[in-house]
Amino acid sequence: MSEAPSPEEIFNRAVEEGERRLDQSLLELVATSFIAGFTIVFGIAAVGIVHALVKPQFGELAQIAGAFALGIGVVFLIVGRAELFNENFYDPVAKAVDNNDSWMVSSLLRLWVVTFALNLVGGVLFASVFAVEGVLPAGSPEALVTIAEEIVHRRVLTGFASAILGGALVSLLSFLLQGVNSVLSRIVMAFIVGFLLALGPFDHVIVTTLHVVFGMLFGAPIGYGALVETAIVVTAGNLVGGLGLVTLTHIAQALGAEE
Repeated sequence: MSEAPSPEEIFNRAVEEGERRLDQSLLELVATSFIAGFTIVFGIAAVGIVHALVKPQFGELAQIAGAFALGIGVVFLIVGRAELFNENFYDPVAKAVDNNDSWMVSSLLRLWVVTFALNLVGGVLFASVFAVEGVLPAGSPEALVTIAEEIVHRRVLTGFASAILGGALVSLLSFLLQGVNSVLSRIVMAFIVGFLLALGPFDHVIVTTLHVVFGMLFGAPIGYGALVETAIVVTAGNLVGGLGLVTLTHIAQALGAEE
């Protein structure tokens, strides 16, 4: 069994991966971000299906079963090297910190803005396909409506705090992926983080927003104002948890070890 890499080694790997992500052509970035959006929809739809099948007989165990379902969707993302907002915090920021010429602010903003927008475009389009009558098993639409209503009816502080935790989890995934060397290890890490994200449930802006979109498509009484408010609150929390609590502290750890 090989030794786990040191924080400095993980940082150096992250710099290489961050350079790859920041150097993507606009076409590649648009495509990979769109792919991530529709890929995660499979996990969200699976959550609805599992809830509908499990909850009538096993009650609260449906939450655990649904978490397994979303974990599979995150595995699809990571193995497929799709570009998911928040998961692409650690590596690009590591590259920016390592770069002596500038902080690469414009490159980082380009990456995150395009990723955020195309994740949602791909996700909404695919959610619309799943929302066609008869595509999902009976009970699944009702389960997805319930999840969406629970999300938008929370207190703002609750959503913000949940998003801090969700952002920290997803950015932690990026860090952990640089600490493993095999595809199997990447699959395990992706599944664990996806499972914990759904088990909380903790908020990730793309996943949470698409959950609400699913509910709206299936007739939930949710307005666009509530959708936008949810997206803003969760994005803010993801930035605090993903950039502040995980990305910057792990980078500081690596830089401190080099001194």
